Amino acid sequence: MKPIRKAVFPVAGLGTRFLPATKAIPKEMLPVVDRPLIQYAVDEAVEAGIEQMIFVTGRGKSAIEDHFDIAFELENTMTERGKDLSVLEPTRLGPGNCAYVRQQEPLGLGHAVWCARDIVGDEPFAVFLPDEFMHGSPGCMKQMVDAYQGTGGNLVSVLEVPEEKVSSYGVIAPGKAEGNLTEVTGLVEKPKREDAPSNLIVSGRYILQPEVMRTLEHQEAGAGGEIQLTDAMAQMIGNQPFHAVTFDGRRYDCGSKTGYIEANLALALERPDMAEEVRAMAKALLEE
Repeated sequence: MKPIRKAVFPVAGLGTRFLPATKAIPKEMLPVVDRPLIQYAVDEAVEAGIEQMIFVTGRGKSAIEDHFDIAFELENTMTERGKDLSVLEPTRLGPGNCAYVRQQEPLGLGHAVWCARDIVGDEPFAVFLPDEFMHGSPGCMKQMVDAYQGTGGNLVSVLEVPEEKVSSYGVIAPGKAEGNLTEVTGLVEKPKREDAPSNLIVSGRYILQPEVMRTLEHQEAGAGGEIQLTDAMAQMIGNQPFHAVTFDGRRYDCGSKTGYIEANLALALERPDMAEEVRAMAKALLEE
């Protein structure tokens, strides 16, 4: 069984929900406290043992490339001023450990993943949706990689949501369950509430076998007129092992404004250097 060495980050989206903030800044570069969303996702990948980060970008996303590059002027100035450079260490990925490919048209998540096919090659790989901020220790992908050692095949992370929200997500049809591991017998993208096979939603982390690329190559448009990754994964059920890992941690939907604010507040309250001040500030605002 081949290890998970590569991760695909589909980051070509326009981020229209956060306009005008995202007019000139990729939504993946919006900070949660003092680190951009994409940095948290990459850190999660590194923790899980992933070596190569593949970013599927679009126009106006060069800030992501700059973030993971060496900033000579900044580092030189900080050194001259006696500043600690360790804060920049996670942003410096090793030579050859970053790859970038363009998704020229917004044809859906499945299409974005397919754009990375030549870099992924004939290896299993992970997929991260950075605006699904999965916060826990160990990280979500580390939990999934640990499960993968025993199951092989394909895995997705899942979380329970209220039934009235299932129509906004990909939903699994669950089979046999053992601990945090559930067999996946079916997948449905954005079903109506009455048609949903469960309230377990796919929460932005995937481990997939390379055969999914061949399926995506011929995948027709699905929900929303886009090429859906969920539809391609559904075709693999029965041909390869397919499981869901219920994430032991907290999910913040940073694709929404309220979820993004919640993530900032939650992480600030965990920080010893600011928790007391933030708690007092929040209390004062609530009492106004």
